[in-house]
Amino acid sequence: MTDEAGPWLVVGLGNPGREYAGNRHNVGFMVAELLAKRVSARFGRHKRAVAEVAEARLGFGGPKLVLVKPLTYMNLSGGPVAALAQFYKVPTNQVIAVHDELDIEFGQVRVKFGGGEGGHNGLRSMSKSLGTKDYARVRFGVGRPPGRQDPADYVLSDFGAAERKELDFLVDRAADVVESVITRGVEPTQNLYHGS
Repeated sequence: MTDEAGPWLVVGLGNPGREYAGNRHNVGFMVAELLAKRVSARFGRHKRAVAEVAEARLGFGGPKLVLVKPLTYMNLSGGPVAALAQFYKVPTNQVIAVHDELDIEFGQVRVKFGGGEGGHNGLRSMSKSLGTKDYARVRFGVGRPPGRQDPADYVLSDFGAAERKELDFLVDRAADVVESVITRGVEPTQNLYHGS
């Protein structure tokens, strides 16, 4: 794939601040940080949006990547995403949101294009600000909270000890899925990763 199609905006959803760094809700940030590391890019504050951005190419001569960590807190993520999509002239079908997903078991990473937000406030904010739900989502399963724990408290708590043993592997897998969406497309990526 050449750069003629324009850049890809990869948005890791999360909350800024050290106290949130290990939360389930921050897995989008974790994946964005790993992708930046893979392409030797560094995050820095963007002049036009309340976000940290890292720019690079995916592979030699590959498509341009704009990796984004909104710094507005989850519920307001859409504003910076829309501003950056406009700034970099990224069509919404080349926007990828990476986020935690309660409706998928921990240990699974799924991808889809468009559809509902499943109660995820970061996605809701993105859809509202972009004016469409037609963008790709890389969904990192965190599972449902145990017992009667409130889902909001659950996603704002850190991964458990057993989960942390697998976390690096799964963040790595989610980064692979993002790269696959860019280089192969959503449907081939689903065929490749959803069976395993």
